[in-house]
Order: sequence, then structure tokens, then C-alpha cells
Amino acid sequence: MSSTPHDPFYSSPFGPFYRRHTPYMVQPEYRIYEMNKRLQSRTEDSDNLWWDAFATEFFEDDATLTLSFCLEDGPKRYTIGRTLIPRYFSTVFEGGVTDLYYILKHSKESYHNSSITVDCDQCAMVTQHGKPMFTKVCTEGRLILEFTFDDLMRIKTWHFTIRQYRELVPRSILAMHAQDPQVLDQLSKNITRMGLTNFTLNYLRLCVILEPMQELMSRHKTYNLSPRDCLKTCLFQKWQRMVAPPAEPTRQPTTKRRKRKNSTSSTSNSGAGNTANSTGSKKKAPAANLSLSSQVPQGLGAIPNCSLNPGRDGDLCHSTAVTPSGQFKEKH
Repeated sequence: MSSTPHDPFYSSPFGPFYRRHTPYMVQPEYRIYEMNKRLQSRTEDSDNLWWDAFATEFFEDDATLTLSFCLEDGPKRYTIGRTLIPRYFSTVFEGGVTDLYYILKHSKESYHNSSITVDCDQCAMVTQHGKPMFTKVCTEGRLILEFTFDDLMRIKTWHFTIRQYRELVPRSILAMHAQDPQVLDQLSKNITRMGLTNFTLNYLRLCVILEPMQELMSRHKTYNLSPRDCLKTCLFQKWQRMVAPPAEPTRQPTTKRRKRKNSTSSTSNSGAGNTANSTGSKKKAPAANLSLSSQVPQGLGAIPNCSLNPGRDGDLCHSTAVTPSGQFKEKH
């Protein structure tokens, strides 16, 4: 029985590198290798559809990309969502980069229930610049990736913390312009900031405004509403979420069992209850028959009454007189 390409034990005549790996057997670092190869296959004619396909192949639908670095005016941290990731990679090449790839050294992997985390403290992002001059930039830092543990094994979170960068200029170019002080002065200036081009930095600043507007853009694309209507709808739904009270957990009604009482016990209880009621009524009767006039001696009785409102003389306390007929008379 001859083996076929569909046989899992099929050996390709072109070597083991032409065989397709089993999805679960692919290591996370190999996915970075595949991403580097995809970036190298980019051409000058690659449009937005190509970049969307690139992001769909290597990033989850809810993926986030975070860059942390320190500029002259302080530390910066930018986080963009899935819809803005394709444009981020394209801006790298729009800034004069002709080649981009990532190198991971001594990375550590940790497996979880539904994800795989790769922590590489010695990651290098290498970019080859063709303009304004031929320069190789090595951006070093720490890269933390979280992959989904499934057949596609796409990136869910990407966090790259830049520590330092180096710009390398070939000696041949320096020797070629050794007699030209203006060119040497231009070669001595950096063409990037922390390894990122001005195109990429400007796009990250713009993403600070674009990221909160993703809900408006998706609603406009889904329902074909005008920008004003999208804004009204989003604000109304957010207001509803703020005003709506939190949902209370449903409680199961408790069923009470009815106890059966014996006839003898009920008769005795009723008799005892009547006796107690008659006794209580007798005790309460004198209190009910007491009138206000019987408690006050003959003549006028003064009951002190303090109020926060001052009387005619400005005193806080005044008296209320009770006549024998039971009428109240205010006395200051």
C-alpha cells in the first residue's frame, strides 16, 4: 500500500519542511516565524485587503496590541484594538521600512486551559530602512504574547515594551561620504524615535482618538446610519445602561407547610387565649379611662414644652396651661 499526501505518515520528497504541521504541535514561536515570512512576502502593491487578511491570520477578532516606551517628554503607552492593527503594520512600511521581522531569544512558555503565554525578555524588532538613508534599526525589549490554544493559534494580546534601540549604518556608506561634512552630519542624526518612525508614532497618537470611535464606526457599517444618528443611538444606549438599576438575583419562593392542630389543644388554647384577653383588657381599662383632666390638679396645670422657635420674649422654652375643662392654653 503506497502512501499518499493525505496519509499522516507521508514523507514529502522535498524534505520535512514542506509538510504541514498538526495545529496543536505548532509551537508559539513558529507562529512568529510564519508571521515574519508573511511580512517578507509583502509587495508595494499590497492594499488594505492584504493587511486585513494578514491580521485575520495571526490575530484574534478581539485582539489588542500594546506598545510601551519612553520618549523625551515621558513614558508612553498605546493600546489599539483589532480593527486598527492592520493599519499599524502598514504604517511601519510607509515610514521608509523595506523589511520587518521579530527575533525571540530564550522565551518562556506557559500553558493554560484555553491560552498559551509566551514571555520573551530578549526580543528584537529589526527594521531595514531604505530612506531617507540605508539604515538597519534594532529595537530591543520585552515581548509578551498570549495565543489561543486552538487549531488557529492566533494572538490575543500583544505587549511590546521597548527598552533601547540601535541604528546601524554600513561602513561603506560612511567611507563613500567621508569628504562631505553635510552628508556625515545627516548620517549622524537618528531617523527613528525609540525604533519607531514618525509615521507610526503619529498613527499611535491618532489611535487615541480613533479607538473610542470604534463603536460608532461599527454601528455605521452595520446599520448604515448617519454619523449623527450613530452618536445619538450610542449615547442613548449608554444612558440606559447607567440609569437602569442592577438586576437583582431571583429568589425561590419558600413553601411553608401547614401544621395540623388537635381539637383538644385548640380548645384549650382558645380558652386560655380568651382568659388572657379578658385579663389584658382589665389591665388596660384603667389606663384607657384616665383622662388628661384627672391627672392635673384643680386649677391650672403647667406642662413645660420646649421648642426651637423662640416665644415673644425670645425664650426657647414656654409653657402650655391646661384648664379644668381640658382645653389647652399657651402660657409664656
